[in-house]
Amino acid sequence: MDTMRDRFVTLTHAALDRDPKVALVLADISVPAFETARSRHPDRVINVGIREQLMLGVAGGLAIEGMRPIAHSYAPFLVERAYEQLKVSLGHQGVGAILASVGASYDWSAGGRTHHAPADVALLDALPGWHVHVPGHPDEVESPFSDALARRESVYLRLSTRQNASSRAIAPGRLHVVRRGRRGTVIAVGPMLDPTLAAIEGLDLTVLYATTARPFDAATLRETMPPAPTVLRSFASHDVALVEPMVEGTSSHVVSAALVDRPHRLLALGVPRVELRRYGTPEDHDRAYGLDARGLAERLTRFFR
Repeated sequence: MDTMRDRFVTLTHAALDRDPKVALVLADISVPAFETARSRHPDRVINVGIREQLMLGVAGGLAIEGMRPIAHSYAPFLVERAYEQLKVSLGHQGVGAILASVGASYDWSAGGRTHHAPADVALLDALPGWHVHVPGHPDEVESPFSDALARRESVYLRLSTRQNASSRAIAPGRLHVVRRGRRGTVIAVGPMLDPTLAAIEGLDLTVLYATTARPFDAATLRETMPPAPTVLRSFASHDVALVEPMVEGTSSHVVSAALVDRPHRLLALGVPRVELRRYGTPEDHDRAYGLDARGLAERLTRFFR
């Protein structure tokens, strides 16, 4: 099966062939995968070398000239290392680009802290106007990619090697209703859907699947929430759990804003703000952070009981 990165490469090749305004800017990552595109479009496939800040500066310049640039690298290089260029070369200039990352939070766990970026979406949250997509399956990459090409704003595609067993019929910008329950609501983001479903087996919960993190679909959350129970409480309160593959609490503020007029409890699960220095495998990190099915089950069951 293709990975999300494989699917992105295929889609980008097609976009470059189809649209003369699409350009790709690389910083030595994935260069061999785009050799064919580079031979066909040498003026629109640009490798700046290991210069991530320059990559974003070039993307900003292309956008100013009316192009739709795509910048691609590992998440810590694309977002963290080039953060000032995201702020200035794109945001301050009033232009947009598509950023497609690989590596996610700790996909290449053995690469060490330099290749981990659980706070990427939280950083982008400090900048105005970003669209953020977190697909959970390779078949879910095409829809947000096409949506991003049609926009002028900046869009972040957070691609991962972690994936759910099957794809869902997603629509960019919308929460997908996986199932409805009466006890509370769980929002699972991208690749966290499968471990979340395994963790809450047997619990009577509504499950919403988010592949678009920004903007957040507040309307679907509000429309699908079960009535608030009053048992053992002095007032009605909605219980909501958020399970993200990013740093914990990344989307807490958008969920709370969506429910500002409804009393609610919110449990935010994600990558904790600690640093593991024995890197191991991604699965080792999941267990250490309590993001495997067992760890999630313990915390979600305790929260919803």
